[in-house]
Amino acid sequence: MTVPHQLPCIAIAGPTASGKTAAALALADRLAQRGQKAEIISVDSALVYRGMDIGTAKPSAAELAAVPHHLIDIIDPLQAYSAAEFVRDTQRLVAEIRERSAIPLLVGGTMLYFKALMDGLDDMPAANPEVRAQLDAQAAQLGWPAMHARLAEVDPVTAARLAPADSQRIQRALEVWQVSGKPLSSFHTSKSKAGPAEQLGLAALFSLEPENRTWLHQRIALRFDLMLEQGFLGEVRTLRARGDLHLDLPSIRCVGYRQAWEVLDAHEADPSRPLDMAGLRERGIVATRQLAKRQITWLRSMPQRQAIACDAPDAQARLLTAAMQLIDSAA
Repeated sequence: MTVPHQLPCIAIAGPTASGKTAAALALADRLAQRGQKAEIISVDSALVYRGMDIGTAKPSAAELAAVPHHLIDIIDPLQAYSAAEFVRDTQRLVAEIRERSAIPLLVGGTMLYFKALMDGLDDMPAANPEVRAQLDAQAAQLGWPAMHARLAEVDPVTAARLAPADSQRIQRALEVWQVSGKPLSSFHTSKSKAGPAEQLGLAALFSLEPENRTWLHQRIALRFDLMLEQGFLGEVRTLRARGDLHLDLPSIRCVGYRQAWEVLDAHEADPSRPLDMAGLRERGIVATRQLAKRQITWLRSMPQRQAIACDAPDAQARLLTAAMQLIDSAA
């Protein structure tokens, strides 16, 4: 695949609440001041869902209007969206954005998507309903944490990046192992040919990482509190009222949504008890911190990244300087 003309593709990654969106918008604004255009491709497995705005910290209407965005609000929460689909969509979008003489900015925190771009995805076994049914039956007896421990024995690399209650991904990893005899992680390591990122002409992967985790934890707490103030629980109530969504779906298992869904489940089971808002806040913040920890672990396994301390006062300025130098050198 030949990269059309010389406009670079730049990626901005980082854990949740690290300032990725603000940095991307600032970079787009800097380019606009010079008469250049940029478009943002979301690298976020939660932003793809329609009707899930508050709990995903989706860019505001003003932000979406300021810079063209892609891969946001593209599917219903009842549907699934895979890393392979993301790679295919991104390849198409990067080509289209370049044809418009704009610079593609890949921005987000779904590290599986970034890894799929960096390393490519080998052909994995298709879903096997019989094996999945067996795994579901075993999980019903043992629980998903026990299934996670089993996964750690056969595929410690994948187990290390999954939460013990992440039933969907644990099931898929065990399914791949049982069907192929190979760990899921082995399908992400092929280097025999250029990966999608190289084919796209990805110039840099900037990684916003905190030197002080306390700084990130404070931002996560502030963000979750703001979501609650903005009506996050009402958003989840609206999703529940549809009647066709449930906790086993990837959309509802998104951080925050799962915890809110469970709080509403408990209230529905015993309406005489008040909603456990304090419990929701605590569990939501803890789950988000755990997500951020996994994101940072993923990032540190990527030697291609250029790490920038997101808690430094000049973090955004440093990223803009480095990105503009790359853009200028490609001109």
